[in-house]
Amino acid sequence: MTASNRPNLLYIHSDQHSPYVTGCYGDLLVETPNLDALAARGVVLDNVYCPSPICVPSRMSMLSGRYPHENQVWTNGHILDSGIPTMAHAMGAGGYRPVLIGRMHAIGPDQLHGYAERLVGDHGPNQLGGQGVDHGELSGTAGPDRISLKKSGHGQSAYQVHDEEVTAETVDYLNRLGAKKQAGQPPEPFSLSVGFMLPHQPFVARREDYAHYYDRITPPRTNESFSDALHPYMKWWREACGIEAVTEGETRRARAAYWALTARMDILIGQILTALRENDLEENTLIVYSSDHGEQVGEHGLWWKQTFYEDSVKVPAVLSWPGHLPEGIRSDRVISSLDLNATMLDALTCPPLLHSRGRSLLPLLTKPDQTDWDDVAFSEFCQDKAGGGGPFPEQSVIQRMIRRGPWKLNYYHGYPCQLFNLEEDPRETMDRATDPACLTIIEDLKAELFNGWDPQQVAERMVALRQDRDILAAWGKHVQPPDSIRWNLKPEMDYLDENQMKG
Repeated sequence: MTASNRPNLLYIHSDQHSPYVTGCYGDLLVETPNLDALAARGVVLDNVYCPSPICVPSRMSMLSGRYPHENQVWTNGHILDSGIPTMAHAMGAGGYRPVLIGRMHAIGPDQLHGYAERLVGDHGPNQLGGQGVDHGELSGTAGPDRISLKKSGHGQSAYQVHDEEVTAETVDYLNRLGAKKQAGQPPEPFSLSVGFMLPHQPFVARREDYAHYYDRITPPRTNESFSDALHPYMKWWREACGIEAVTEGETRRARAAYWALTARMDILIGQILTALRENDLEENTLIVYSSDHGEQVGEHGLWWKQTFYEDSVKVPAVLSWPGHLPEGIRSDRVISSLDLNATMLDALTCPPLLHSRGRSLLPLLTKPDQTDWDDVAFSEFCQDKAGGGGPFPEQSVIQRMIRRGPWKLNYYHGYPCQLFNLEEDPRETMDRATDPACLTIIEDLKAELFNGWDPQQVAERMVALRQDRDILAAWGKHVQPPDSIRWNLKPEMDYLDENQMKG
């Protein structure tokens, strides 16, 4: 394949987007015409699972193609080893000059991890112990805490301001490529990753967007009242976060804002796709849209992410590549986000990451009847108090999930498991873990879940990483090294309007 006909890549990665709040995934309320149009021109994947239902571990796994226990990034405070090659490294090795605009959420001195250039960084400090971010009036609302529900409504989230700048930089980048092409100088094939913050909380959207959903917003589909009948870990989690009972007003405001933020993100994506098309760059470009994890928005009485329920651990994934992928189809096969990593490298004919767990989807999507596919995906959630956000105990929370075929087993170290048959029970309301008829299923799934993964070893390694982080954080606090790539979030960017709408 010559340089002139090698494909381009446009990879758009959002933050905390539930697939269930997208038109092409069946939501009748949210307006996502640009993602829906992309889906009509490509492939929608219905069962994609993130490697971890929290930001940094999911993103570092997505970059490296390795699960958290393999790259030892379990929490938002863990640092990906710069010696681990990423898909950006592989793209560079394959002849591309990979560029990232926006969100990566990597901690540590390496803010590129294989990207040749990065425009618009993250809002947080590069280093542990670095100068933290001030969310002004919305302080505390970005983490798993009841305050994010209390301080919800219309106003402005700095994350939207960030994404507007990311969009402007991306459109400018594509315009420059288009101008070069118009001048008779066809640009080299590009690999462009775009990282959004939306629709991550704060649950605050600008009034015009918010008002569009406030009166029409629907309640959660799967109610689960707080009681002793809850799974014991979920009971502890809801108590720790202060969400034993959430008011109707909080639920309505937070959900209306989330739908509004998702719709606004779709508008920004539309601006990027328009620039791609108007600069005559669409024809040979693989477009991939996905997210790092979902958002529960009140389902099962839960908010944010941090669990293995479908709303949290499943992510949207839409792929479009004219002439190479079929149009307007869906796949219900069980897929890991890591498979998207391998797919992009395969499409760009770049060297594979030899230690990656990802599997290219190209054979499955182009020749499904001729392709064997193992319907399995894993996710991990391992946290501790030093991990950066959340009411976690000093001793680690160690959890892992396996989805195989219709079955999903959630393992909680020190607690009972959960087992769901997602074909019969897609909203996960019937835990089958104590069903005698499922004993063999549980044994088989546990054997696969523990193969190469030891919760005790994970706990021991996390203790060692905490000790290392103490030194790194104290160094960062004292030295305050300059941030090489950082977006300047100002406290006045985050606010709630004084007069909130009343239902």
